[in-house]
Amino acid sequence: MVVGDPSLDIDTLVIGAGPGGYVAAIRAAQLGQSVLVVEKENVGGVCLNVGCIPSKALISASHQYESISHASAFGITAGDVKVEWNKVQEFKNGIVKKLTGGVASLLKANKVQYFNGEVMFINENEARVFNDQEAPRYRFKNCIIATGSRPIELKAFPFSGRIVSSTGALSLPEIPKSIIVIGGGYIGIELGQMYSKFGTKVTIIEGGDAILPGFDKDMGSIVAKKLKGTNVDIVTGAMAQGAEQTDKDVTLTYKVGDKEEKVTADYLLVTVGRRPNTDGDLGLELAGVKVGERGLVEVDAQCRTSNPHIYAIGDIIAGPALAHKAMYEGRIAAEAISGLPSVIDYKCVPAVCFSDPECAAVGLSEKEAKDKGHKTKVGKFPFAINGRAMSLNATEGFVKLVSDADTGLVLGAQIIGLEASNMIAELALAIEMGATLEDIALTIHAHPTLGEIVLDAAEVALGHPIHTVAK
Repeated sequence: MVVGDPSLDIDTLVIGAGPGGYVAAIRAAQLGQSVLVVEKENVGGVCLNVGCIPSKALISASHQYESISHASAFGITAGDVKVEWNKVQEFKNGIVKKLTGGVASLLKANKVQYFNGEVMFINENEARVFNDQEAPRYRFKNCIIATGSRPIELKAFPFSGRIVSSTGALSLPEIPKSIIVIGGGYIGIELGQMYSKFGTKVTIIEGGDAILPGFDKDMGSIVAKKLKGTNVDIVTGAMAQGAEQTDKDVTLTYKVGDKEEKVTADYLLVTVGRRPNTDGDLGLELAGVKVGERGLVEVDAQCRTSNPHIYAIGDIIAGPALAHKAMYEGRIAAEAISGLPSVIDYKCVPAVCFSDPECAAVGLSEKEAKDKGHKTKVGKFPFAINGRAMSLNATEGFVKLVSDADTGLVLGAQIIGLEASNMIAELALAIEMGATLEDIALTIHAHPTLGEIVLDAAEVALGHPIHTVAK
């Protein structure tokens, strides 16, 4: 149902109901503001509908299939294991429905008004919201823009037919026999590896010299080794040139150096980054909102734009396009509007790739720490000699802690291995709280757990490891 304040006055207008927008709307309402959130598509935005959540559902399903198919390592024999793709999609869609329904309920419970439609600024404190049925005009005291981003579409590879974006790759009508992935970043690796576990022949075309360029090379190398063992070809230093498709397949032409190559597959997935949604008919210029390079909105430490009554958060401002970053900024903007002294402090923003094994990093890498002038002390401990990892038959990977040699302060951490996405939280908190290696080493970690690897890595850095020989 479309609703709106009959007076057409609102304290805070939020544009976009993705992770950043809905968090901003709820927090603003908690602080006593009357809030209207406008969403062009679906509550939950890209993340809940066609991004983070559905992709992880499919990845989890692929892990289950692989685990059952290779259960012999545990002394279990499973025969005639099959994938019913339509039911996998139903599982994915069911999770999306539950979460988006939950967000809608939270908005309602916090008395946030919701409008399914679009927004166009009229001037610096007014905007028209509209859909096919109505187009009311609202006057706002403050506004938070959270319009997110979309997959970059290359002219040579328009999204149509068998050339798909990450969105299209989540809802293919069948498990393809083969797929080509342009881009070896986290999206390409996650989706490519997911399909490979279901039996798809995958070819990854990456322009750089290694996959997962945002993570330590040691981490990328471990993932690459696992990929190559699961029917995946990785071609680095390759530049995609063009594609020709039929109703049955698509052929990609690419170059490695001066040599031209071709590869044919059922589908071509293009994952070369995302573009901020600031280039449409929003009318930012009419609102006095300055947009800088690459379509990013310029903001201050409270997410305030060049118009002091309009804020911007998430993928449309500088920094990594991550849902948890947008959520954080949504809280900051809502609190700033209420007069609280909240400011952005990107002391550490965790980054995660749900590859197999998982990759997670937070804070500074060893190189980054040295570049900033730190004398570093590093502790690295493998999953291979952790009891819990052995019992789970998941011994690939390591925990690496980077600290300041003089103070012992934890500066950064990199984890590759089972549950890295969950384990990184402890180290994000350590950095945020100014913890030292000794603080971690003196914290009792439950046994047997994967979390003990963090403790062991701290002890390695301190020079008195228990579960390995000091070097």
